[in-house]
Amino acid sequence: MTKKERYKKIIEFFLDHQPNPETELQYSNPFELIVAVVLSAQCTDKRVNMVTPAIFRDFPTPEALAKADFDTLFPYIKSISYPNNKTKHLIGLGQILVRDFDSKVPSGVDNLVKLPGVGRKTANVIDSVIYDKPTMAVDTHVYRVSKRLGLVAESLTTPFAVEKELIKNIPQQYIAKAHHWLILHGRYICLARKPKCEECPITEYCKYFSKKNKSNTITNS
Repeated sequence: MTKKERYKKIIEFFLDHQPNPETELQYSNPFELIVAVVLSAQCTDKRVNMVTPAIFRDFPTPEALAKADFDTLFPYIKSISYPNNKTKHLIGLGQILVRDFDSKVPSGVDNLVKLPGVGRKTANVIDSVIYDKPTMAVDTHVYRVSKRLGLVAESLTTPFAVEKELIKNIPQQYIAKAHHWLILHGRYICLARKPKCEECPITEYCKYFSKKNKSNTITNS
């Protein structure tokens, strides 16, 4: 199977079976989403969704977040990974949104990465989810799954390299959806330590599965 055929088959499958994938982070506006995404770094969406309702209730705007002090905000975040840094990031994020962006979440990677706690991955999530731009946020799931499936070469060693390869090969209108497809597939099926190949509906297009089967055949012969 060529790479072009693999992309085509995988995209067709997900379009048929998961036509409208969405982030599992719970939010109701761009400000809430960027707060949730900053908190989600190296933390599960499930855990983030447990703490954000209280944050959104008590700090509902960039102005409210900008006025918070560390000791007030930290208790809301203490159950999240890296709570010290994320508390500082959120306060700084609120302050810069108020000062430089008229209290609105900007678009574009160059603008978004000016916000504390926002790297390229987070910026791409915001551009994709909020502004419907054809950006590909490469987290650990996207990085792993795209390599296992054979969508990108194993030799690629950085998230940015994977991002560029995926964007080059996925039709523009499907890039935002593909981001969620790959994340959700990695979260529930293509697990890091023990992928659930026996439950996976796309093994016939998967390079990892094909290699594993060949290896098992040789071992058992």
